[in-house]
Amino acid sequence: MPNQKILYVTTEMFPYQEDSNMATMVSKMALKMHQDGNDVRVFMPRFGQISERKFQLHEVIRLSGMNIIINDLDQPLIIKVASLPGERLQVYFIDNEEYFKRKQLYADDDGNAFDDNDERAIFFARGVIETIKKLNWVPDVIHLNGWMASFIPIYLKTFYKTDSYFKDSKIVLSVYNEEDTPLSASIEEKMNFDNITSLKAFKKPSIQQFVIESMDLVDVIVKGDEFLQDELDEAFNKTKTQKSEYLDAQSIETLY
Repeated sequence: MPNQKILYVTTEMFPYQEDSNMATMVSKMALKMHQDGNDVRVFMPRFGQISERKFQLHEVIRLSGMNIIINDLDQPLIIKVASLPGERLQVYFIDNEEYFKRKQLYADDDGNAFDDNDERAIFFARGVIETIKKLNWVPDVIHLNGWMASFIPIYLKTFYKTDSYFKDSKIVLSVYNEEDTPLSASIEEKMNFDNITSLKAFKKPSIQQFVIESMDLVDVIVKGDEFLQDELDEAFNKTKTQKSEYLDAQSIETLY
């Protein structure tokens, strides 16, 4: 159905990242919906590996300047934007020197997960929510891709539960086989600061556990990979949320 406002929130997208199913899938979905006459916007982190010069990113001054408070620390939110190469499709980048300047995504060159991955995910999720509100653009559909994006429904159902801005937005979650790494045990304290308590994921916090947590908080779940790893597949089958098996980019509109 054309003329919908569709927001894609992702941690990976081609051509900014290559060689991943998620990056390819998000790019194809966003382009398909854009070319079908929908108002499509994409939000993603501005990881250090993304060349600002090559992809012509520029800061949006009117959207930048907010601070996101994480565990009593103010972190400045910088918003950059670019058009997908060859297309009139806007991609917004959530940026912050502390969290996203480094070249690697979630682990150092020796494979050790970054200690602040939890804070980066909180900052990203809240940064997306606050920026959409500042744009004064209410999406009909919010399609989440990547583990950091799974923090958005958690925040919408708790920290922002009295905010009616997104009350009519349909939330779709694509689940992918991302590498599971632990998150800091202090994530509970940091999210408690935002009055978020009693999450099952706090018991053994990890990337995968927060994706699983979000499965019960969205309207529709779809397999981003055709076959999910054991624990993800078990959670996918167990949740009472409406769900769909894997769909290619041409068929994704059936969920909207």
